[in-house]
Parts: sequence; structure tokens; C-alpha cells
Amino acid sequence: MKHITATDTLELSVPERIQLVEDIWDTISNEPEAVKLSHEEKKIIDERLEAYHRNPTLGAPWKDVYKRIVSKQ
Repeated sequence: MKHITATDTLELSVPERIQLVEDIWDTISNEPEAVKLSHEEKKIIDERLEAYHRNPTLGAPWKDVYKRIVSKQ
């Protein structure tokens, strides 16, 4: 297995780096019990979730956000 450093990732294109972050996040999300939230982090998440429930149309689907990010390159 090849080991890469943070510096190595800077040689990747922006879409490749985004994909890398998504891949890493997928491995983390498979183990949610390993991620411990502080009281403050939980409070922020709860507030954002409540705001979403009050007005779910304020956000944008991920695919739309991703297209905006990629189109700015």
C-alpha cells in the first residue's frame, strides 16, 4: 500500500482532491460511533437541523452545490 502525505495531495487537481475528501469521509461515516461530538458541536448541529425543518427549501441539493464548486475552476 502506498502512503501519501498531505503535500502529495496538493499535486492532485481540485476535482481529485474533492473526490479524495469524499472517499475519506465515506470511511469515517461508516464508523459514526468513532466520531465524538462536543456539547457545542451537538448544539450547532441541532440548531441547523431545527432551521432546516423550519424552512427546508433554503438549502441546495449536493449535486447542485458540487456543480457550482467545479464550475468555478
